[in-house]
This record gives sequence, C-alpha cells and structure tokens, in this order.
Amino acid sequence: MDAVLDVLLDIFTQPAVIVALIALIGLAVQGKGFSDVLKGTVKTLVGFLVLAAGAGVVVGALNPFGDMFQHAFNVQGVVPNNEAIVAQVLLDYGSAAALIFFFGMIVNIVLAATTRFKYIYLSGHVAFYIAAMFAVILAVAGFEPWAVVLWGSIAQGVYMVVSPALVQPFMRKVTGTDDVALGHTGGLGIALSGVVALATRGKGSSASTEKINFPKGLGFLRDTTVIVALSMAVIYVIVGLFAGAPYIESELSGGQNFIVFLVLQAATFSAGVFIILAGVRVVLAEIVPAFKGISEKLVKNAKPALDVPIVFPFAPNAVLIGFLSSFVGGIVGMLAMIAMGTTVIIPGVVAHFMTGAASGVIGNAVGGRRGAVLGAFANGIAITFLPLLLLPVLGDIGFANSTFSDADYGVFGLILGGVSLAGAQVAVIVTIVLSLVVLYGLTIVLRSRDKAAAAKAATPEAREAEAKADLAVEEGRRAD
Repeated sequence: MDAVLDVLLDIFTQPAVIVALIALIGLAVQGKGFSDVLKGTVKTLVGFLVLAAGAGVVVGALNPFGDMFQHAFNVQGVVPNNEAIVAQVLLDYGSAAALIFFFGMIVNIVLAATTRFKYIYLSGHVAFYIAAMFAVILAVAGFEPWAVVLWGSIAQGVYMVVSPALVQPFMRKVTGTDDVALGHTGGLGIALSGVVALATRGKGSSASTEKINFPKGLGFLRDTTVIVALSMAVIYVIVGLFAGAPYIESELSGGQNFIVFLVLQAATFSAGVFIILAGVRVVLAEIVPAFKGISEKLVKNAKPALDVPIVFPFAPNAVLIGFLSSFVGGIVGMLAMIAMGTTVIIPGVVAHFMTGAASGVIGNAVGGRRGAVLGAFANGIAITFLPLLLLPVLGDIGFANSTFSDADYGVFGLILGGVSLAGAQVAVIVTIVLSLVVLYGLTIVLRSRDKAAAAKAATPEAREAEAKADLAVEEGRRAD
C-alpha cells in the first residue's frame, strides 16, 4: 500500500505530469491521431517543465535577498514558507496528507461534473500543501485517522472549485476569455487585489502598466527583461549595502565581490522571469485546445485552473510592480506587528513575488496602474496578517519557525480551525457539509436563472429585437 501511495504521490504532486496527462486525455477523447496526441502531450510536459525551471531560477535568486533582508534589519520571527512548513507537517501527518490530496482530486472532479463550478485544479504541488494543512487542523481537532482523510478530502475538493471561482471574474478581465482559471493557494489574496482595484479606480481610468511612456533615450526600458533586471539590481544593491559586504561575501557569495554577486542575482532573477513567460506561452498554446476534450466528453464546460505564472505574459510590467507593492505591504505589516508586540511574520520574498505579481496583473486589468499598486499592496498586507492568525489552530506545528504563506491557507485554515476551537468535531463536520449544500444550492439557483434567461430569449419579442439589432449592425457596415 505504501509503495503504491509513493508512486501516486510521485505522479500527482508533479504539476507538469498532471497537466501532460490532462492534455493526453483531452486530445485522445477528441479522436486526434497518434502524432497529434504525442506532440501535444510532450509539448505540454516540456512547456510546464520550462515554466517550473523558470520559477526555480527566480526562487534561487530570491533566497539570498531574503537572507540579506533579515540580516540587514536584524529581524527575527516566523518566515512564511510553504516548502519548509510542509516538510515539518509530513513527519507526523504525511500519510493523511497524501490520501487527502488524492481523494480530494476525485471530489474536485465530481463537484466540477455536478455543479456550476467547473474548475479542475491542476496546480498539484500547492494542492498537496493545502491537503497537508487540512490534515494538521483535523488531527489537532481530535479526528480519528479515517475521519481526517474523509472530511479532509471533501474539504479539499470544495476548496479546489471555490478558490478558482472567486478569482475567475478578474481572470476574465486579464485573459479576455473564460477558458482558463487560476489555481493557486494565493487565490483569495489575488481576488482581494481585484476587489481593491475595483474600489479604488475612481470615475476616470488609470492607464495600464503596459503603457508606461519612457523618454526616447530610455526606450530600452520598454523591454521587460531589461527593466526587471535593472530594477532588481537597484533593490538588491540597496539591501546589500545595509547587510554589508563582509556578511554577503562570507555567507552568500562564496567570496565573490558582493556588488558583482548582487548584480548577477538580479540578472538571474530577470532570466527566471523570461523563462517563465516562455513556458507559459507553450502551455497555453497546448493545454487550452486539449482541455476542450475534457470539457466536451468528461466534464462539460470544464476549465483548467493553472498556477499563477499563467497570468504573467498578459502584463509583464505589472508583474514587477505587483511584487514590489506586495513586498512593501509585507514590510508595513511586519512593522505593525513589531509595534503591537505580537509574533512577527517576516515577509516571505517568494510568496510576495508569486502572489504579488499575479495581484499586480489582476489589479492592472481592473484598475490600471493604481489598481496594480493598491491591489498588490492589499495582498501583501493579507499574506502578512493571515499567517499570524493561523498559528493558533495548527497545534505544535504553529509554534515552529515557519508557517503557511498564502492567503488561502489563512482563510480556509481559519474557517476549519476556528469552528473546531468553537464547537469541536461536530462544528467542523457541519461546516464541511454546509459548504456542499451551498455549492449545490447555488448551482440550482444559477441553472434556474439560466433557463429563465433562455426562455425569455426564445420569445417572439426577443427574436424580433435580435433581428432588428442584426439589421442595424448590417446597415452600419454598409454605411461604412
């Protein structure tokens, strides 16, 4: 049993493998030839590996920055880092987390097939992380191992359709279609950025981050790769000067001159962003057509929910603006915690880049430059305070020097952990069952609304109005 579980984990915690399998199934059920199926599957796999490689390059360049920041400003506290906290969780709750992850995917598919929430969550690595959090919370609540898996799997499946659904209205603004969704544990913080951008955009329109006008002599700044590299070089050098050359050269650069090291790290960061953008383009070109097979044959109108880099190509300037704005929000939140005397959440650079960049893109689509800045700043505040509030419901894990970083962990973890503290196991079960009732209740309401709208559109008056509108359009074309 353990060997089979290990194999399944090796397969389904790799997002590249999941997406490639989805592409294979989607192309196969469309009746594509062997050559097309093979080409689409391999290109999807390779494209996602390119994307993951780019993310790895970015994370590798950001890690020294985080170390420098802590040393420069002598800040000690809890660092939100999903990989670090999950490594601790798996020591005690590994089997439960794996089973919740696997059965949660099945619940996700069932809910997508039977409700109006047609999202298939394909970001396997973060889905596994949130399964680990559900395992901790339910175990701390005193559930038996089998009950941890049962209720955790249902909670996981509900999460996997709800989180993309909350972001989708803003994703449509970004992509211009309803074909692709966002599947990431930062979803609620990213959705918050859209709400903030909508609330602050005012009566006028704020220009897009992608329409920044540079003087003629600074035309090179129109190139995303160049502006990311130069901006990050300035930021790295400033923080590096505070950290000091001795620390950087002895602890981080292996003796390399600290200025050279910092400039190369900034350039490496920009290279990682470039690789991510290239991988996303390949994945989108392959997965969307392939996913039509899933939509048509298995889950009608299904939408793939993919990782945050999927939005980066739509507004590359907003990626950098969003990251910086979110990180500033994290610093403001950290200073507030120091002033209040609470546990201090140190800004997790990787979390602020991934979710902050996506928040910038979403905010820009809704409210232009102002929306990108304010929306990402709100995300930064959220992913600073939510981890602080989450600590008490994680039991002994909550007293470790690391915790879960993104907004979804905080919100969904607080819901389950909060009702557990308030009403024990019964309250947790009622909450999970109630979430299913709400999903199916909304499905009934929305389907009834759609039927009413379709019936209204089918009336003679509606058809006549539509014909008149078509005629007016045709006459306008002739006049032109």
